[in-house]
Amino acid sequence: MARRVSTQSRIAWTIAAWAVALLIFFPILYTVLTSFKTEAEAIAGISLIPSGTFENYVEVQSQRDYFKPFMNSVVISVGSTLLALLVAIPAAWSMAFSPTRRTKDILMWMLSTKMMPAVAVLVPIYLIFRDGGLLDTRIGLTVMLTLINLPIVVWMLYTYFREIPGEILEAARMDGASLVSEILYVLTPMAVPGIASTMLLNIILAWNESFWTIRLTTTNAAPLTAFIASFSSPQGLFWAKLSAASTLAIAPILIMGWFSQRQLVRGLTFGAVK
Repeated sequence: MARRVSTQSRIAWTIAAWAVALLIFFPILYTVLTSFKTEAEAIAGISLIPSGTFENYVEVQSQRDYFKPFMNSVVISVGSTLLALLVAIPAAWSMAFSPTRRTKDILMWMLSTKMMPAVAVLVPIYLIFRDGGLLDTRIGLTVMLTLINLPIVVWMLYTYFREIPGEILEAARMDGASLVSEILYVLTPMAVPGIASTMLLNIILAWNESFWTIRLTTTNAAPLTAFIASFSSPQGLFWAKLSAASTLAIAPILIMGWFSQRQLVRGLTFGAVK
């Protein structure tokens, strides 16, 4: 009897998990299907049967150069991720293996900065970028995305580093390892799963960032999020073309997430009790 209840419970949880997954995936599916419709079909209402036209993709590419914002997204996402790791790894190492009474307070303060509305600091950030010549530049946007995602990167690495026995680092010091060697050749290789998952998550966050990318860029450094926004006009929203632009923007990150999901899950469970 208990085994039957356990089986039924497992089936119920599986069905519930699939239902939630389909609910989350439906907006993406609907966007992709809408991109293959005509504007009239897209406006008519919710229908999962597209006409199969590719005219939206042709018009999107003819109106805007997809390759340039795509390369901007790649450079900005990867660049901000590498810069964040360069800062976060030593910071997380210090807080994980040399904590002070204020370590938890610092971590909470860093995390609290993510709760602040971005629009509250829009004016000073814009003025700083304008006076510093960083508006509509890859460097400026890379620095901005590094700063806004740095608290999450530090928190994740701090969590992973705490699972590494400190005795291993002490043994390296006794063998004469310098501070840089300890981080590069002892700590980093042991935390590869955690660092890899942190990199993937940061790339996704940087790739999907829209608030700052739209307001700090115009043409030269505009990434794919600004590429999508460019298809809204005073005449209204062209849903089919907007869906085609959105599909082109999310496709690379979806493909990357699909192929790296095992590494991502492995990193997110790094240090957990098996």
